[in-house]
Amino acid sequence: MPEIAPDRGSVAHFARLRGPDLLGRTRPLRDWVTERVRQDLWPYSRALHTGPVSVARVENLAGEMSEGINLASQDYLGLATSPRVVEAAVEAARRLGVHSAGSGVLSGNSAGSRLLEAELGDFVQAEHVLLFPTGWAAGFGAVVGLVRPYDHVVLDEFAHACLQQGAAAATSHVHRHPHLDTDAMKAKLAAIRAEDTQAGILVIAEGLYSMDADVPRLERVIELAREFNAILLVDQAHDLGCSGPGGTGQLGAQGLLGQVDLVMGAFSKTFASNGGFIATNSDTAKIAMTCFGGSFTFSNALSPVQVAVVRTALDVVRSAEGEQLREALSNRSVTLRAALAERGHHVTGIPSAVNPVPIGSEAVARPVAGELGRSGVIANLVEFPAVALGSARLRLQVMATHTDEQMRSAAGIIARTVDAARATHRLAGAERKAG
Repeated sequence: MPEIAPDRGSVAHFARLRGPDLLGRTRPLRDWVTERVRQDLWPYSRALHTGPVSVARVENLAGEMSEGINLASQDYLGLATSPRVVEAAVEAARRLGVHSAGSGVLSGNSAGSRLLEAELGDFVQAEHVLLFPTGWAAGFGAVVGLVRPYDHVVLDEFAHACLQQGAAAATSHVHRHPHLDTDAMKAKLAAIRAEDTQAGILVIAEGLYSMDADVPRLERVIELAREFNAILLVDQAHDLGCSGPGGTGQLGAQGLLGQVDLVMGAFSKTFASNGGFIATNSDTAKIAMTCFGGSFTFSNALSPVQVAVVRTALDVVRSAEGEQLREALSNRSVTLRAALAERGHHVTGIPSAVNPVPIGSEAVARPVAGELGRSGVIANLVEFPAVALGSARLRLQVMATHTDEQMRSAAGIIARTVDAARATHRLAGAERKAG
């Protein structure tokens, strides 16, 4: 394979390496990443030296430290460092230890797990809840637990990786439709039913798409699922708890609580813990996922500490304090978006915890993340495989604990850094042409 400059190319160039030595053939990828690290073009695998707070310190793989306004953590309501949540974790550790020591199928659940299931069910208006060790495991486990090789999955092309990979693992009949295009969704469902009236169909959508911060018309998605005798799963990882009436996300905002077959949630965004869940009004679906959802069946259950943290965070989410935190979060997002717009930078989607700033070229985007850290902003660069090639972006994650002043300051630093990187890239391109 020819050498690829670290500021060009992508991990996509290494996705289909060939050769009998499974380990040895990955050396070109290692060399490319190593060179990116050396040139400060690899803003991944950083280590926090503070909690996920509004101003944080991080260390990159080269051992260099940065401190700045933290737009790279998904602790949307700031509950990971809440004294009340921390105390709940400490108390649970004292009483029950720090490990579940078993799968949820065996003896890993605790009395608190049962209470959390009931509380989540009440929150999203579903009778049955199954807890998973991560949000990723919840999405993957739900799909493989219910879908068989002769069934079909219809999903948005931007659905989360856990759902995409779950679909690919469950069946070869995977049908992706253009983003938010319900007409295309209907066409795919109609084509499936024209050929097969007996197979099961799982339709997958999200409440808030995390790479674009946009939302579907869920009422229309529900209508189509019912019209074609399909089951609907809605992933609420990024909107549940931090938006919508009472924290119920887009299902609550669109008046659709209790009308979706499967609701997926992740605790890692708003609820200050690893973990996730699937909620449903079907007891048979819960049993099927228990038996065949491998990421549930063969993983240790949430620890007593995690359960206590999520239960306490959920209590905050459903309280007057939760309303105040959601209002603060929304206001900070509006401020950040307006400040970036004033400087000529578009932010996609709706005001939310997720605020994507499109950059496009990876060669422009990569220098930006490192320079931001040196300039006082910690931000996540998103590139392939999380988004398509040539669609790199900054995903700015706002927390309720940020201030408007921090948002305006961050916007100024981001705009100047992106503009400078684009100018440098244009100049380099002109010099290459001239040479």
